[in-house]
Amino acid sequence: MGLLGMALAVSPLSAQTVDVHTHIIIPEYMEVLKAHGAELEETFPLPKWDAERHITFMDSAGIRSAVLTMPAPQPYYDDAEESAQCIRRVNEVSAKVKQQYPGRFKFCAALPLPDVDTAIREAIYALDTLGADGVKLATNSRGQYLGDKELDPLMEVLNERHAVIIIHPHRPTPYPGKIITTTPLAMYEYPAETTRAVVNMLSRNVLLRYPNLKVVVPHCGSFLPLALPRMKSILPAMVKQGYMQPIDWEENLSRLYFDLAGSPTLEVLRSLLTITMPEHILYGSDYPYLPDAVLKSNLQRLKQILASDKELAPHSEDILWNNAERLFEKNAADER
Repeated sequence: MGLLGMALAVSPLSAQTVDVHTHIIIPEYMEVLKAHGAELEETFPLPKWDAERHITFMDSAGIRSAVLTMPAPQPYYDDAEESAQCIRRVNEVSAKVKQQYPGRFKFCAALPLPDVDTAIREAIYALDTLGADGVKLATNSRGQYLGDKELDPLMEVLNERHAVIIIHPHRPTPYPGKIITTTPLAMYEYPAETTRAVVNMLSRNVLLRYPNLKVVVPHCGSFLPLALPRMKSILPAMVKQGYMQPIDWEENLSRLYFDLAGSPTLEVLRSLLTITMPEHILYGSDYPYLPDAVLKSNLQRLKQILASDKELAPHSEDILWNNAERLFEKNAADER
């Protein structure tokens, strides 16, 4: 295994990887959080970020390009104008970074939800003027969950633009305060929150009704490989009793992609393949939330897992970079 790791470290795989799960954290964003005492709203401190350090990490890890998104929390504290200004600044800085370092960065724009009208205006500006490569949506914005009816007008605008949507978990609303003081959100609530939001989208056939959307689910699909079989088994009874509407599983799931942030094991990867196909799996690091050395080790371990498994080995290049390239290239072509 050690020799395999050395071989992979100098192979073409090392120079091509595309990272779809990274975060840009700018001073103006942090200032808004500090003004509201929200630096630890997500139960752990936000790391520092700058483009040069990010590129140094990418070069050392063999990552060719990365997709930037705003982290949690959503900077909304009952002041829609403050939130809109903060998020506009995040998006404009992201666009500048993309321009300054050609080929190294893409970005998915943040939106100032829960104000839907302002979010629509920002989506149009970011996608049409700033050149955003998609949008990032929180699982919930102060209790407004993905899949909720009030977000349909936004989804219509994003559908018209064939948008890529990167989902990221945020603190659930409401949240179990006593539990998260013991177990930080990232350990359990984030996977549960992601699953909750995607289930809400599926239950309303959001991706069937807006078929041009492509949605990236983080952290190896979270709990979806466990949740979906249960949903499918219970749904007929729920529909018969009028509690739910039918769900078109094939059409909805065909528009979901999954990133591998979180250092998956082979067992996790095989579980993910029960709900998707290798062509819809993407590499993600979660930079800068873990030390560079840990993230590089995680990537090398993933390469070793992919190379050693008969089912996954033929798809190594797809998972590490081709799938991401096709996803964003198709998006750009569709927009044209």
